[in-house]
Amino acid sequence: MSKTFTLGRNERLKSRKLIEALFKKGKNYTLPPFKIFYIIEPSSSGQSPLQFGVGVSSRYFKKAVDRNRIKRLIKEGWRLQKGPLAEMCKTANASLYIFIIYTGRDVPAYAAVADKIGEVIKRQAGLFNKK
Repeated sequence: MSKTFTLGRNERLKSRKLIEALFKKGKNYTLPPFKIFYIIEPSSSGQSPLQFGVGVSSRYFKKAVDRNRIKRLIKEGWRLQKGPLAEMCKTANASLYIFIIYTGRDVPAYAAVADKIGEVIKRQAGLFNKK
């Protein structure tokens, strides 16, 4: 069984320090309905070269069921498409920390989320090609 399509514990962005640094010092851009924050650093041993986090505002989605659904859709889109980006991180010997915030006002369909996540991944891959 292949382990390429996983989103394991070490691939999730959980460190509070790292998330705060991402919002303070990291770069960001908007690709509606997402706002993406990221930092590219030299790779450190023992950590995954690609770490990912996702957030949905409770301001527009009062029900946790809706927030969790959107987060699940985003994670699934990321899990299935992150492979090439992870390979680029390994070959460049760099770590990419990325946090995606959903800024839309309604619960999206999976196809729309998957397309946008694909665009996010292509844009991040373009940043590696520049270096």
